[in-house]
Amino acid sequence: MKITGQRIKSFMASPDDGLRAILIYGPDSGLVKERAEILARGRVEDLNDPFGVVEISGSELKADPARLADEASAMTLGGGGRVVRVRAATDVCKDACKSFLELGTPAEALVLIEGAELGPRSSLRKLFEGAKNAAALPCYTDDARSLPDVIRETLKPHQLTVSRDAMSLLLQSLGADRGLTRGELEKLALYKGAPGEISIDDVRAAIGDAAKTTLDDVVYAAASGDMQKLDRGLGRTFDEGVHAVAVVRAAERHFQRLHLARGHMDGGKSAQDAMKSLRPPIIFMRADQFRAQLNLWPGARLTRAFDILTQAELDCKTTALPAEAICGRALIQIGQAAKAARR
Repeated sequence: MKITGQRIKSFMASPDDGLRAILIYGPDSGLVKERAEILARGRVEDLNDPFGVVEISGSELKADPARLADEASAMTLGGGGRVVRVRAATDVCKDACKSFLELGTPAEALVLIEGAELGPRSSLRKLFEGAKNAAALPCYTDDARSLPDVIRETLKPHQLTVSRDAMSLLLQSLGADRGLTRGELEKLALYKGAPGEISIDDVRAAIGDAAKTTLDDVVYAAASGDMQKLDRGLGRTFDEGVHAVAVVRAAERHFQRLHLARGHMDGGKSAQDAMKSLRPPIIFMRADQFRAQLNLWPGARLTRAFDILTQAELDCKTTALPAEAICGRALIQIGQAAKAARR
């Protein structure tokens, strides 16, 4: 069973009692962790209780497939709920999960299978989407539609609201990882220190190297043809655990905004007016870079960039090649095109 869209909220509040296991996966590792912990807390009070929560790595499950059923059927000392979390799950866990789902015996524990990006051809993802007694819950990075709700939800307990300009800057600065986003917002609330409205100056002062900054560094370096910054940014991004698909999608979003602004320019608007028409607006500290990129990327070259990025995302999901290598190669191609256009 696949859980998407509007169903996610109700599912998180009250998952079906008949499910033997839930697969939580996607490029947003922070959101995977957050949703797994919310579901787990519905069964146990303390996630650090070694008797109530058991963690198994994907590699451990591959080596001992029967362990999943054993742990799921075990009773806790003194009674109470029990959770089994399989971390870093990949397609190598498929057979063990399939055997567990096919068992007729009741499972005493809530079984959570946590993974990173799993493409449409993933055998593990297909198993959970097709099973009647299991659910697949995707976790994609926040965008301009979902991020405002995350911001308001996180700041509401602190009795804080956000001005329009501050919200625009937050939308530009956050969103690559749910965990990092919430951490930056908690830091912002601590900086504000009292109930009230958060201003753009508050955001500028409190949100430094936020969740999306590293991704922006990579994307802007590629679109500007700055190969040294691109190389450093990619290394840092992957070191921080950002999935390659998230990087590719960030680049796709950036080039979509370039394409939209170029369309306005082709219709007679100046570069400045074309940039002002974008929503959310270009963050002030990136405005000069974005304006310069508009001259580097005319329509035909933008089309080629989209082709490169689309193919890279497809290859990340459907081939056995390392996703980081595929992503890096695509952005290097784009960077080289931008560098050549500057000559």
